[in-house]
Amino acid sequence: MGGQNQAKATVTKADIVEKVYDKIGFSKKEASEYVEMVFDSLKNVLVKGEKVKISGFGNFIVREKNARIGRNPQTGEQITIAARRVLTFRPSQVLKAVLNGEDPSQVKDED
Repeated sequence: MGGQNQAKATVTKADIVEKVYDKIGFSKKEASEYVEMVFDSLKNVLVKGEKVKISGFGNFIVREKNARIGRNPQTGEQITIAARRVLTFRPSQVLKAVLNGEDPSQVKDED
């Protein structure tokens, strides 16, 4: 495990396309189209307010938040925070086990 000062890499959509290209052998254009299709499918489900469950990975859930009164932290002025939808991610038990260096085969994934 790295220390807090260690720079963390960010995986981009282009990195995922590259992995698909390397593993499957599609052209880069085909790999890009397939990755885009997957992300578009996920977005379309989430826009409808439905849950996305990826076994062994986790759940993406859209939650509705009501409007509420908040405060501007700099001025203390009251403001209205509009109602909105937020996206949350809940990792599966398998993913949690992997992240903690545990054997994922010993975990029953019920998320």
